[in-house]
Amino acid sequence: MSRPVTKAPADCTTKEDVRAELDRIDQALLTLFAERHRYVTRMAEIKTDPHEAYDPTRINAILTKQRARAEQLGLDEDQAELIWKTLIDWNVNYEKGIIVARRGTKHPS
Repeated sequence: MSRPVTKAPADCTTKEDVRAELDRIDQALLTLFAERHRYVTRMAEIKTDPHEAYDPTRINAILTKQRARAEQLGLDEDQAELIWKTLIDWNVNYEKGIIVARRGTKHPS
């Protein structure tokens, strides 16, 4: 379970202070990734064809949206895009695997 913020970044005076806050944030991120993964799994259950897992139009829209959100938050847009591309690539392969397994067919390339 994540704990509340104990120190703002400017109030961290030691490496241990910063590491404690990073650990708290990392736990929160993992919790959100686990929640997101449940929705990705559900999407794979809904889709009927492995080729549906890769939708370049949707992927480009997501990447564009995340770049804009990153910029609004003062984050590096290229870094945000790289993170989302990695996440999307993994999700596409995961979805394909579930769909193929359900259909009992060969994994498409």
